[in-house]
Amino acid sequence: MEYEVKLEIFEGPLDLLLHLIHKNEVDIFDIPIATITDQYLEYIDIMKALNINIAADFLVMASTLTHIKSKMLLPGLQEDDEDPILEITQPLLEYMRFREAAEGISERDMLDRDVFIRRCPVDIQDQIKAEDPPLDVTLFQLMDAFKRIIEQELPGAKIEVHLEEWTIKGKMEAIMTHLKENGSAFFYEIFSKDRTISEFVVTFLALLELAHLGLIGVFQPTHTSDIQLIPQFDKTGEDGDDNDGQTT
Repeated sequence: MEYEVKLEIFEGPLDLLLHLIHKNEVDIFDIPIATITDQYLEYIDIMKALNINIAADFLVMASTLTHIKSKMLLPGLQEDDEDPILEITQPLLEYMRFREAAEGISERDMLDRDVFIRRCPVDIQDQIKAEDPPLDVTLFQLMDAFKRIIEQELPGAKIEVHLEEWTIKGKMEAIMTHLKENGSAFFYEIFSKDRTISEFVVTFLALLELAHLGLIGVFQPTHTSDIQLIPQFDKTGEDGDDNDGQTT
C-alpha cells in the first residue's frame, strides 16, 4: 500500500528543513548540520516505513545534507574556503522570500471578484470572529505527534507495517464514527484502542488519508495544545449520501 500525502502547508524538502530549524530553535545562519541531517534522515525513514510516496527532491536533499555533513567532519577546511552550509542556507533564504511573497498575494482581497463563498448567518459570523482562528497543522507536526504517542505507548518499538486484520478503510470508518459521535477529537484519542505498532501505523495512515480527502480538518488551537480533528463531512451519513449507504 502506497499513499501520496499532501496537506496544504506540506510542499517539499525545504519545508521539512524549515520545520527542523524551527523545532530545534536554531538560527538559519548557524545550522547544526549534523543534528539537522540526522533528524532529516529519520523523517525520511519514517515516511518510507509508512509507505508514504517520497518525491525525488527529498532524496536529493538527503544526499546534499549528508555530503555537507561529511565535508564538515573532514579536517583541512581552510578559513578562506566557502562555508559548506551556504549550500543549503542560500536556497532556504530564497525559498522563504518566495513563500512570504506568495502568502502576501494570497492575503489580497479576492472575495466577490475571483472567489465566491457561501455566506454564513450574521450571528454565526460574530461567533467565529470572537474566537481565535485555529492553526493549520503540517504533515511534519503530525509525524512528531505520532512519534510521541509511539514512544509513550510502545517504547522502543520500530515503526513498520505488517499486514494484519486492520485495514486503512476500516480505520477511516472508525475515525469518522468517533467524530460523528463526539463532534471532534484530540489526536491522541483516535489511538486510545490501538495495541500494536501495526495498528498504530494503520490508524495514522487512515488519518492522513482522511485529511488528504478533505473529510477532516487537522488543527491546533494554540502552539502548545494538542492537535484537534474536526469533521468536514455530513455527519448524517457516511459521506453525505442521502440513502445512508443502502443499495438498490
